Amino acid sequence: MPNQQHLTPTDECNHNIVSNFYKALASRDAATVHRLLAPNIEWWFHGPPSCNRLMRLLTGCTTNRDHDDSFDFNPISIVSTGSVVLAEGCFPVGCEVSWVHAWTVTDGVITQVREYFNTSVTVTRFAKSDSVRVGSRGGDKCQCVWQSKLTDHASVPGLLLAV
Repeated sequence: MPNQQHLTPTDECNHNIVSNFYKALASRDAATVHRLLAPNIEWWFHGPPSCNRLMRLLTGCTTNRDHDDSFDFNPISIVSTGSVVLAEGCFPVGCEVSWVHAWTVTDGVITQVREYFNTSVTVTRFAKSDSVRVGSRGGDKCQCVWQSKLTDHASVPGLLLAV
């Protein structure tokens, strides 16, 4: 698992971009949110439609009048692994709904988000072994780099995300 105390400069920069995004979102700083997100951001959502709050908030489909404080996105953890930054949180306070955001940061801008609700997410990195022929059994090495913690004892679907 990535050790956040020994971040590379790129990991630290990407971590800060995503952290600043959540701070801007919490303070309703639309200018900073727009500066950090690519205008053509790629968005994937996995979960019940009623939990698709982030997209509605960022696209203007949710107004301040409709805002529900129980759905504020305050990450419990943010972990950077290369260009992918993983954030995990839950709401409301009792953590009835858990979420994971997998952000892709390219050249200082968030270009993709994969959003998962009430799903156990495991992130792996695959590396091809030079000493093994392609197509042979066991030719790839799989390294687990992150796993969601809020769904440890819950009966929820599991998902493997390869980076």
